[in-house]
Amino acid sequence: MRSQTIYTIQKENKKERAIAVGMVMSGTQKRQVEESLDELVLLADTAGADVIAVIMQDRRSADPATMIGSGKVKEVAHLAESEQADLVIFDEDLTPVQVKNLEHEIKKKVIDRSGLILDIFAYHARSHESQIQVELAQLKYYYPRLTRQWKHLSRQEGGIGTRGPGETQLEVDRRLIRKRINRLEDSLKRIEVQRSVRRKKRQGIKKIALVGYTNAGKSSLMNLFANTQLLVEDRLFATLDATIRTAVLSDDQEVLIIDTVGFIRKLPHHLVASFRSTLEESADADILLHVTDLSHSNYEEHIGTVQQVLCDLDLDEKPSIYVFNKIDLLKNRKMIVDLKEKFPNAVFVSALKGIGLEQLKQTIQTELQNKEIEKTFRVPNHNGRLISMIHENTHVLDQNYEEDVTVIQVRGAPQDLFRIDQAMGRIDS
Repeated sequence: MRSQTIYTIQKENKKERAIAVGMVMSGTQKRQVEESLDELVLLADTAGADVIAVIMQDRRSADPATMIGSGKVKEVAHLAESEQADLVIFDEDLTPVQVKNLEHEIKKKVIDRSGLILDIFAYHARSHESQIQVELAQLKYYYPRLTRQWKHLSRQEGGIGTRGPGETQLEVDRRLIRKRINRLEDSLKRIEVQRSVRRKKRQGIKKIALVGYTNAGKSSLMNLFANTQLLVEDRLFATLDATIRTAVLSDDQEVLIIDTVGFIRKLPHHLVASFRSTLEESADADILLHVTDLSHSNYEEHIGTVQQVLCDLDLDEKPSIYVFNKIDLLKNRKMIVDLKEKFPNAVFVSALKGIGLEQLKQTIQTELQNKEIEKTFRVPNHNGRLISMIHENTHVLDQNYEEDVTVIQVRGAPQDLFRIDQAMGRIDS
C-alpha cells in the first residue's frame, strides 16, 4: 500500500522555483522524513531557491529506474509544469540512471541532496584550499554521471546544481576529469604538508576544536571566546573554511580555538573525504567542544550525526565536552536538569548572550589538567635549547640548579612529555 503527501508553499519572487521530493521506505519513520525534508527546504533556501511544493510518498523500496516509480514521476512532472518549477530536488541520493530517466520524463533539472550540498559548498568556498576541496568532491560526484549529463551544466543556464566545475569544464570526458582529479589530489597533498608544518609550530600550545551540527552556533562561540568578528549567519553552512584563533582561558593560560565546517545528516561521502585534511585539524586538538543547538527540536539526532562523523574520522575517542548552546531560547528549563544527568561534564551556554562562558573556560581548564601528569627532568646546564623546549611545552612547577644540571619539575600532557623524553634520549646517545 502506497500513500502520498503533497503540499505547496506560496512564494513570490524571482529565485529558482523548486519541488522537494522525499520517500518513506521500510525501516524509516514518516516523522524522520518530514524533518529531513524540512532541512532540505532550508538547504535549498541557502542555495538560493524557493521550494514551492513538497512531495512525500510511502513506498516499500526505491524504484531502480526512477526512485519514486513511473506513476509518481508523471505526477511530479505535471506539478512541475503547472507550478512553473525550475528544478526538482530529491532528498535521497540518485543513481546516474535515475537522474537521466527523471530528467527525461519531468523535463526539468533534477538534483539530489548530495548535489545540493555540494553546490552550497561551492558557493561558500572562499579560500584556495576549500575551493580545491569542493571542486574535487564535485568532480568525484559527477564522474559516474557524465553520460549526457553536462548539457545542463552550461554557462547559459547556470543556477543551483551547476556551480563549481560545471561552470569551468564543459563537455569534458572521463579522461580529462580523472586527470583533473589527480591534479587536485596532488594539490591537497601539498597543502596538507604545509598544514603539518604549521601544526608543528603550534606544538606546546593547547588546542580546543569546535565541532557540531551546522548552524549550532560554533562561530558565535568562537567570537565570544577569542573576541573576533567571524561571520555569524542564521543559515546552514554559513562558515566553511577552518579558522584558528587564540583565546585566553586565564591569566596564565592561552589556547588555540579551532573552528571547522559544520556537519549535517547525509553528508556526501566525497565531501567528507575531500575535507578530511581540514577536519583533521580537530585530530590535533587536546579537547573537542561538541556544540549543540539545544533549542532545535532535533538536537538529539544532531548529536548522533556529529558522533557518527567523528567516528568516521577516528575522533570518537578524543576527550570531549558537550556544549549546549542557545539556552536563552529554551522554554522548558527542565531539559537542562535532565541533560546534566546524562552528560555530567556538559556546559550550558548562550553564545549570543554571553551566558556560561566562564563556566565553560573552567571546565576546559579542569579537563586539560586532568590529562596532565607530573615529571622531573635533569637537563645539562649548557643545553639552553632543551630547557626552553621544556618551558614552552609544559607548566614548570619548580626549577633548581645543581653542579652540571638544571632540575625541572613540570606538569604537562603525556604527548608533550614524550617528545621531551625523546629529545633527552638524543642527548644521552
